[in-house]
Amino acid sequence: MQTNTPSRSRIRLTRRGRLAVVVAGAVVAGAAVAVPLLTLATDHEQAQSAMLVIPEGWRSGQVYDAIDKALALPPGSTRKSLDKAALHLPGEAGGNPEGYLLPATYPVRKGATPESLLRAMVDNAKRKYDAAPVAAGAQREAMNVYQTVTIASIVQAEAGTKVDMGKVARVVYNRLQSGMPLQMDSTINYALNRNTVRTSQDDAQLASPYNSYQRTGLPPTPIDNPGEQAMRAALNPTPGDWLYYVTVRPGDTRFTADYNEHLKNVADFNAAHQDAATQPSDSGAPALPASPGGAGS
Repeated sequence: MQTNTPSRSRIRLTRRGRLAVVVAGAVVAGAAVAVPLLTLATDHEQAQSAMLVIPEGWRSGQVYDAIDKALALPPGSTRKSLDKAALHLPGEAGGNPEGYLLPATYPVRKGATPESLLRAMVDNAKRKYDAAPVAAGAQREAMNVYQTVTIASIVQAEAGTKVDMGKVARVVYNRLQSGMPLQMDSTINYALNRNTVRTSQDDAQLASPYNSYQRTGLPPTPIDNPGEQAMRAALNPTPGDWLYYVTVRPGDTRFTADYNEHLKNVADFNAAHQDAATQPSDSGAPALPASPGGAGS
């Protein structure tokens, strides 16, 4: 297993080579949802109440905005309510609910408040994450539950498909165990509160605890609110020795433990995207146009 990270001036760890689209915040009345979500409402509630849909992979800011819209509150109201919401978060979270706003469909009952909706999300996440299977899976990978949620959030942001999630999780664990920086664009995107597949040399120098190019280990908090498939991947990563991956084109993500092979895969990526709009990046590989929404890697 390679234990040294090649210079950032040579190549970055990841490049997804795809455009991601995130569903806009929505409140629906008993409608079907085209994303795999946990439904935390009874059939009666779905028929009688407006429903708040929180898609997998949303960041906390997106959840706050959706709650504001669901309750017809001025923008920023839910964010301001955090201090009085009395959320039962892990100590490591430092009061930040990122990762614990469980993606699901929630009933917006009469009299609902930002605090009540946030508590419902966090309480459901706690019940799910503190259950024996999750705790046991985290221990198996020498992680605690909060660290596992953080890894799941990275997997959610980085993996191009559900099939790739287990492999991305394994890359994260392999790099952590080898003492290598994760070098994930998604963590920088989180620090900059943006959604793009572009990462420049300046970005890689960002002074932030979420800059996984400069810092080893996990970011201090999750970077989004992961869904069930990402959690499963973090708890049961696919066996392998991979340290690198690149999405040459949608549906063609190549994982390898060999740096020279990775360079060849990146060359294939460059050839496949030579006509794409580019900007200088720390890898020398072309940066793709910013996506219309979603988590870049």
